[in-house]
Amino acid sequence: MEQPVEMTTLSQILEKLRQKGLDNEIKMTDHGKMQGTGLNKIYNPEDLTIIKTYRFEGDSDPADNSVLYLLEDKDGQIGYIMDAYGMYSSQENTGFDDFLKKIPTADRDLQELFK
Repeated sequence: MEQPVEMTTLSQILEKLRQKGLDNEIKMTDHGKMQGTGLNKIYNPEDLTIIKTYRFEGDSDPADNSVLYLLEDKDGQIGYIMDAYGMYSSQENTGFDDFLKKIPTADRDLQELFK
């Protein structure tokens, strides 16, 4: 049986999502909602569930610290939100953190997704 390759970088995970057709980035709009760019859907926090969180730390520059949230919507579609840590957050909209805090979390084993 082939062992899954451990993914340790942001680019490895994003590439795997792309290969699986799951490269639906979800970004905050100017109107305080999240929009799935690949699926062209508008989301409220209750429409999404965070199913996995990946944190990446840069070797020397704190600006390289980032987080990737994998989400599933109510239709079973997978998407992701990317952000940097804390004061280096790349999200300019003030509602981003509040929106993220309202999304329920259900940490799941995603081995099937990344086979």
